[in-house]
Amino acid sequence: MEKITKSVTYTKGKYAELKAEYRNVADAAIRAAKRAHAPYSNFFVGAAVLLDNGKLIEGNNQENAAYPSGLCAERVALFFAGSQFPEASVRILAVHVTELPSDVLVPPCGACLQVIKETETRQKDPMEILLVNSEFFMLAEGVQQFMPLAFSRDYFPV
Repeated sequence: MEKITKSVTYTKGKYAELKAEYRNVADAAIRAAKRAHAPYSNFFVGAAVLLDNGKLIEGNNQENAAYPSGLCAERVALFFAGSQFPEASVRILAVHVTELPSDVLVPPCGACLQVIKETETRQKDPMEILLVNSEFFMLAEGVQQFMPLAFSRDYFPV
């Protein structure tokens, strides 16, 4: 028997330190969060996706009284990008949650992480994942930093 350790790597800093390209995507996620439909949870999430063709897509969470019918901001943005620009790759995904303490950065949920993994698999390239709030950011290279043992089509029989 052997014990295996996997580690994660990410960059954390102050929002003001973000380079212009990242700040543009982060600002879009912040704007999107303000338009979220979250009357049940009051958990307002915005996401923004920068594609390799330069398009910037915004999405936000959309709740529904029939609970499982809602959709997270990350999936709204990624699914829209995939449906409208199927040949484009996602370079950066930014996520913002409103009204939390300034030291809290919220990662995507498990379902969203799985969709990010599928998107990365489809485009054969990891995306940068940027978590932001009004004061801080966290930047990770690919979903593997959040989900090192992700499920993928590699497990399917040929």
